[in-house]
Amino acid sequence: MIWYIARRLLQMIPVFLGATLIIYLLTFYTSGDPILTLAGDKPISPAVEQRLREQYNLDKPVLVQWLIYLGNVVTLDLGVGFNGRSISEQIAQAFPTTFKLALIAVAVETTFGIIAGVIAGLRKGTFIDTTLLMLSLLLIATPTFVIGFVAQFVLGVKLGIAPINVGRDPSWENLLVPGFVLGAVSFAYVLRLTRTSIAETVPSDHVRTATAKGLSRGGVVSRHILRNSLIPVVTFIGADLGALMGGAIVTERIFNVPGIGTLLFKSINDGESPLVVSLVTLMVIIFLLSNLVVDLLYGVLDPRIRYGK
Repeated sequence: MIWYIARRLLQMIPVFLGATLIIYLLTFYTSGDPILTLAGDKPISPAVEQRLREQYNLDKPVLVQWLIYLGNVVTLDLGVGFNGRSISEQIAQAFPTTFKLALIAVAVETTFGIIAGVIAGLRKGTFIDTTLLMLSLLLIATPTFVIGFVAQFVLGVKLGIAPINVGRDPSWENLLVPGFVLGAVSFAYVLRLTRTSIAETVPSDHVRTATAKGLSRGGVVSRHILRNSLIPVVTFIGADLGALMGGAIVTERIFNVPGIGTLLFKSINDGESPLVVSLVTLMVIIFLLSNLVVDLLYGVLDPRIRYGK
């Protein structure tokens, strides 16, 4: 196991380097000259422009800039943005909020998606199965911003049981509705994945054997059906955690959540290239680590999977 983890961590290094290089090049080459963007319509003297370029290492070749940035990532000192604020402090303020929001969304899609998927898979072809499939298709076909506005209007305006905007109080209670909205589409995918895996596992020989031996229906479902059906579901959930962290922009904007999505949206509008690169790099790291955790969970779900040296 230790050798496997070490090998996977080593494999992450070239992926991380390649991803950060592409992000760095795309951000700084497609956004124009950051110094001119920073100055706006106001004229800037050559001396001030040169000083700013030296301050942000823009006077160096782009590969040198990237290497300096990697060194800052290793030391967890991401420098200062064009707005004069520490990038690390801005991320540290926004990250806990988005992390809580993503955890709520993952809990929603995992709990309700697996339960609904098991029910639909065990009752394949029935009215319940058809109803759940139609519900999942409706959620997949409906854009997230529509679900968010409907939830905001019904729960916040009409019923008054949830805050319309999160604002400066990103507590667990205030993040419940945005979390449900963020996890709604993923819930539909988890439902359909679980339903398909369960339906394929039910007629298996080992399931029939366990049933013939007199094992209870609950024991057959939990030990022999559900456990063997969760690998594709866990794969999706692990990859989805990174996607939720980076894809929360729409949900955070609707509910005014002061998280990573809002910070990323604002930094793109303001031309804060260093902050944009740092935020996307954080998403890459989260995605890589979540995939490592998923791979380790395979051995827990399926005892046949072993991690050799």
